[in-house]
Amino acid sequence: MNGARTKPARKRGGSRLNDLQRDAVIYAAVVDSALDAVIVVDEEGRVVTMNASAETTFGYSKSEAIGLSISSLIVPDHHKEAHEAGMARYRATGVPHVLGRRVEMDARRKDGTIIAVELAITEVNLPDGRYFTANLRDLSAAKAAAAEIQRQREALHQSEKLAAIGSLLAGVAHELNNPLSVVLGQATVLQEELEGNGFAESAGERVKQIQVAAERCARVIRSFMAIARQQKAEKRAVAVAPLLDSAIELLAYGLRSNGVAVYRDYDEAMPEVFIDPNQLQQIVVNLIVNANQALQEAAGSRAIEIRTFVGLEGKARIVVDDSGPGIPAAIQMQIFEPFFTTKPLGIGTGIGLSISRGLAESQDGQLALTASSLGGAAFELTLPLATGSEMKVEGVGKATDTVSDRGTVALRAIVIDDEPQIAKLIAEALSRKGYRSDIASSGAEAQALIADAAGGYDAVICDLRMPDMDGPALFQWIKAYHAALVERTLFVTGDALGPAAGRFLAESGRPFLEKPFTPADVARLVADFGPRGR
Repeated sequence: MNGARTKPARKRGGSRLNDLQRDAVIYAAVVDSALDAVIVVDEEGRVVTMNASAETTFGYSKSEAIGLSISSLIVPDHHKEAHEAGMARYRATGVPHVLGRRVEMDARRKDGTIIAVELAITEVNLPDGRYFTANLRDLSAAKAAAAEIQRQREALHQSEKLAAIGSLLAGVAHELNNPLSVVLGQATVLQEELEGNGFAESAGERVKQIQVAAERCARVIRSFMAIARQQKAEKRAVAVAPLLDSAIELLAYGLRSNGVAVYRDYDEAMPEVFIDPNQLQQIVVNLIVNANQALQEAAGSRAIEIRTFVGLEGKARIVVDDSGPGIPAAIQMQIFEPFFTTKPLGIGTGIGLSISRGLAESQDGQLALTASSLGGAAFELTLPLATGSEMKVEGVGKATDTVSDRGTVALRAIVIDDEPQIAKLIAEALSRKGYRSDIASSGAEAQALIADAAGGYDAVICDLRMPDMDGPALFQWIKAYHAALVERTLFVTGDALGPAAGRFLAESGRPFLEKPFTPADVARLVADFGPRGR
């Protein structure tokens, strides 16, 4: 009446889908967009339809799969007999075996590869027969992730074991360094006495052999300690050849017992490199260990060659080359990835090359695979040369090589060590440089001697680890009550590997003797003290 027009009612029928048709379209869209593979088969096991994920997972298009037996499409050969028997049994008895359950099994792709899948089957009864809907979830990514987690867990376990070994090594080194210091020091003193008193040359030679053997033990322990240290890199100018020789000596027994000949081809004119020497040695040790392991299965002669030269770009190059089987081209891009290894279980963790490359890059260098002249694998380490001001960098705790003449000035020292033989050895070394030494076996005993010393001391040589009162505690007391002695204190330790000891030595800034040592080492470190003002 007022002119308003009413909206005409929508007609039923025509293009409008009925409820069943609408639901069918929705369900089809859901199934087709599902992330899991869905395959529908009839009672005979022939494919009726499949979704897009099934096409992607198994490599068949829907058109080529429809009408074919599911067994011929995705069931692996080793499962076919059980699959056919299960289908026949269910058709005959109606008793389900896997219906309504989630099971994990193998499936086959079109290209023949076998993958792990999780399978759930539901039955659909329609007027024209029974159908089975198989939902299959590809477990390949999950399995790969689980394997990677397990590999990393094992690598972490290995890392934890290495950390435990490092802590154990600190204790072992401390226990070995004390007697080694005595053997090395007394052998040096004895040799000097024999040479000065006209004893038979054979006696001096025997003492020299003892000294050489003790020095070799000391070098091996120092090499282990250097590799195991967890401390900030300290770059300085260092000669490459002695570090390479030290790494070879450290691994000499394993190489020799494996029948590996080691050849050195050093450029004698190569300048020093600017690097942390401990990290350089760790890289080289890792490379030699890898080469030695690769050669264990090699037939014929076994050889490792270590070459040094200066490249055209003006950088030092160190090549570790072996005559082993080499590295297949297919995995050469992967060998520097963390946890990648081709070694049998229990032989390696797959982190050695990754760590070595990281150490090289932290030193402004590079580590790469290069062509082998021996037919095996060769790794080339590129490092910056030490030039200009870098050549003057010195390590902490290094002493001068010149021992000054004390003349007739009476010098007095206190030696604090809970190992009497070590203390006597240090005192004897000091006596040759004009010192008269008092000996204390603990920090508390040293406190009493320092407090009662009327004339004071010219030098304080103190062990770090002692019962009652250790070196750091005594040093704090000296700083508080005898500050003039701070610059005349040096420490002796067989435990520089320990984090607490390392932090204290770094913070104190005082020089230290690392056991085992020789009398000449003691003399060099006290050379700069000089007599106190009289």
